[in-house]
Amino acid sequence: MNFSSSTIEDFYPYQREVFEAVKDSVLNRRGLTFTVEIARQGGKNELSAWLEARFLAQYLEFPLNIVKCAPTFKPQALISLRRLCDCLDMMNFAGDYAIESGHIVRLGDARAIFMSAEPSANVVGNTAHLLLEVDEAQDVSIEKFDRDFRPMAATRNATTVLYGTPWREGNLLDTVKSRNLELERSDGIKRHFRFDWEEVGRCNADYRSYVEGERARLGENHPTFRTQYALQNVSNGGGFFSDEQLISMAGDFPRCRFPKPGAVYVGGLDFGGEGNAACDSTVLTIAEISTSSPPRGEGREMGLHIVNHYSWTGLPYTLLLQKITDAAKGWGLKRLVADATGLGSPLCSSLKQSLGHRFVSFVFTASSKSTLGYELLAAAGTGRLQLYARDGSMECEECWRQLESAAADYKPNRALNFYVDPSKAHDDYLMSLALTVEAARRYEPRAAVGRSQ
Repeated sequence: MNFSSSTIEDFYPYQREVFEAVKDSVLNRRGLTFTVEIARQGGKNELSAWLEARFLAQYLEFPLNIVKCAPTFKPQALISLRRLCDCLDMMNFAGDYAIESGHIVRLGDARAIFMSAEPSANVVGNTAHLLLEVDEAQDVSIEKFDRDFRPMAATRNATTVLYGTPWREGNLLDTVKSRNLELERSDGIKRHFRFDWEEVGRCNADYRSYVEGERARLGENHPTFRTQYALQNVSNGGGFFSDEQLISMAGDFPRCRFPKPGAVYVGGLDFGGEGNAACDSTVLTIAEISTSSPPRGEGREMGLHIVNHYSWTGLPYTLLLQKITDAAKGWGLKRLVADATGLGSPLCSSLKQSLGHRFVSFVFTASSKSTLGYELLAAAGTGRLQLYARDGSMECEECWRQLESAAADYKPNRALNFYVDPSKAHDDYLMSLALTVEAARRYEPRAAVGRSQ
């Protein structure tokens, strides 16, 4: 099997460019390290699988290894193994290769070994003779890679390829990319390849249309769009909302103290403390929702107008619960989502009894809060979420103070934490707003049912 250009004739030009660079390094034992950033669904995994298949075919008479690791074995490394098998099948090697020990693909004497890069994974003792690959390198520990995987390439000066998309600064992919760019400037050898969604879209009109829809749905400053499609880093401790998102959330409609006939309302509730020692207030946010004319994008994304706030500080919980119940019933809330974490749990149980199925408890965990944060950013970034015009009230000004002070930390595996530094403001209005977006997401209007006369 040779490596003439006809073997990759179906590749897009950007895939071909990476393929040829890696091929040259492997065949000539240059031992180069490459970093490859391709926008989500742009063909990164296909490229990797074909590289593995071609090298196995090239060296099937030799006892040489390819090693590929991923943040997890199941599903990530296992999916890569299956992709390689699909490529071998398309090369008419079906029946000629074997899967050994559930994580090795052998063709002749050559092998591709798929491994987990989880910190606890025992991977020592393997050698990468031809190629060492790291999938989703932004989620692999630098310490794990340097200690356990990098030495695997030493015996035959194997080529190394790290694939992924940006996340936060200082991760494995970002660190090696920075080093590669420095080397490129000194010797002119291209080691870093970056193809964002616009580059991929120039080769695939359907892909461009899809990503344009995602940009409309999420907003171009949403962390998912920024990192996985625009290939831009996010930064820890920076503002949770961009300036553009804050401007977009500033509505020009007046605050509404009472419900309008026929309007649909939902609410988000964040509990504060009880008694004189209470710091945070209990905040109830009221929003009017509409599915008829979303401001931007397509589909049934709900427009969400924040029309009122309630704030109670230090009230005895028995009195507080009655006020919340009265407000929820007075507005006819279709969904009310409340923080049921810790002391919120028994309060939510009481509200569930009085409000029934329209009341939803929400327990904050690292995972659920991350999801909540992404949903809030998507609503803010697409013009779907707007707050009533500033009226100088305490509730309005405190809400905006928290939104403008909100910060974000971006964790491994694309987890998001959003918060307000306690030295700057509380976070009760911010969390209440996030729960209101969740309430809108959980509300499904009943379809109209006709009745024959």
